[in-house]
Amino acid sequence: MHTDSTDLHALFEQQFSHLKQARETQDEILTPLEVGNVISLSAGIARVSGLPSVGYEELLKFPNNIYGIAFNLDEDEVGVLLLDHFERLNAGDEVQRTGRVMDVAVGQALLGRVIDPLGRPLDGKKPPKLTERLPVERPAPSIMQRAAVSEPLQTGVKVIDALIPIGRGQRELIMGDRQTGKTTIAIDAILNQRGKEVICIYCAIGQRASSVTKTLALLRQHNAMDYTVVMMSEGNAPPGLNYIAPYAATSIAEYFMQSGQDVLIVYDDLTQHARAYRELSLLMRRPPGREAFPGDIFYIHSRLLERSTHLKPQYGGGSLTALPILETEAQNMSAYIPTNLISITDGQIYLSPTLFELGVLPAVDVGKSVSRVGGKAQHGAFRNVAGALKLAYAQFEELETFARFGAHLDPSALSIIQRGRRIRACLIQPASSPMSDAEQITLLLALTAGLFDKIPLISMPKAELAVHRACAHIPAPLITKLNNAGDVTKSDQQAILTIVKEALQDLTLSEIDRSPNIAQGEANE
Repeated sequence: MHTDSTDLHALFEQQFSHLKQARETQDEILTPLEVGNVISLSAGIARVSGLPSVGYEELLKFPNNIYGIAFNLDEDEVGVLLLDHFERLNAGDEVQRTGRVMDVAVGQALLGRVIDPLGRPLDGKKPPKLTERLPVERPAPSIMQRAAVSEPLQTGVKVIDALIPIGRGQRELIMGDRQTGKTTIAIDAILNQRGKEVICIYCAIGQRASSVTKTLALLRQHNAMDYTVVMMSEGNAPPGLNYIAPYAATSIAEYFMQSGQDVLIVYDDLTQHARAYRELSLLMRRPPGREAFPGDIFYIHSRLLERSTHLKPQYGGGSLTALPILETEAQNMSAYIPTNLISITDGQIYLSPTLFELGVLPAVDVGKSVSRVGGKAQHGAFRNVAGALKLAYAQFEELETFARFGAHLDPSALSIIQRGRRIRACLIQPASSPMSDAEQITLLLALTAGLFDKIPLISMPKAELAVHRACAHIPAPLITKLNNAGDVTKSDQQAILTIVKEALQDLTLSEIDRSPNIAQGEANE
């Protein structure tokens, strides 16, 4: 027993000697850590003290894995945008610096997923496996990195592709009163990108969960989630989350753009984004300006939309096309936020409540809509058949206004009105039914050639259906040429018109014989 205790004592002495030696040779490095405390909390913001070296827009960590962004840097305190609900926080809680700005995970694994602005999955699946992260706030590409917009982005909506074309890399504002079909146009544009190698990002800002659920069901029904990323921030989310949502979505889009891909991003909508920023600014005691918006409300949208562009080949060659959505009030296009966004974007698509009530869907007011870039990127075939269409439609709308007052019109004016009514009837299109380029060009070619002039207005839906069916008889090489923006010659146009005439001949005769008074009634209106 005595021998065993002696061995144990010697072993203990040896280990103690090793530990003492290791302790003496180790250099202790103490890293100072800035720790702050929550002074006060309110809806969406927190005031923090004790972080003298914090940087602007630095990410701060609160208890319970709640994060915030340093937004106001005052002398004695820091105003923080909370990115989660503040009910789980209390005054006096500890706040730590992270030493990095707010970023978001990016990568191919996001395709088909529904996430929030923090990258957390909302579709019930496991978090996507991503290794690369990008800051949500990034400088826009410089002028020397940008290329001209030269390729169209087909939306599948006849009135847009023909009269208000959009190019890849363009920023086209969709605006109108509530419930006029703004989101429907954007979703139709996403549905039309199937098979066209365009990545789509749908960013819902402050939307009702029920409306976003319907949108998701529509995207899944048409198999559009294969090439789409949905970023969702609900209406009851903290205003800080609504504020960073479009910037985070744009960073995800820029990842695909810089890899050489074409991207379409939809912001639905920037009215909610502006209101969230106004709420945050007022809570932070920033001085209000026009309509209580802060003075930098223009800058938050300009720095967001300037990130959409078409890059030169040496910088990746990709493009980012933006479709921001804006809600107007009582058709007031001259309000503060609408005028700001109109001046930032490259055109606008205005949806009229009057046309919506008349059943003209999509309710695009061609007179108030404009595309400042897309005409240069429009397919030659579209440009040839739709060149005079907008002028004819504008003349029709002006004459139609006079006709409502009972003014006497000569035969030429009556023919313009009859042609205009058929143009408007042809531009009506159901939701979630985008048309291919070949179908659109065939229909517009028949319209400009006057093949619908003898068909009664009430029979226009049947005539349009007959034209769609006639597309099946167009030779495959010509269909390929139409869909791939090939040069359509005079002989090609004549071949198409011959097929359409045969399809409309029986319909024209039967409808006129069946309704002899319709055409005369139209002329007398």
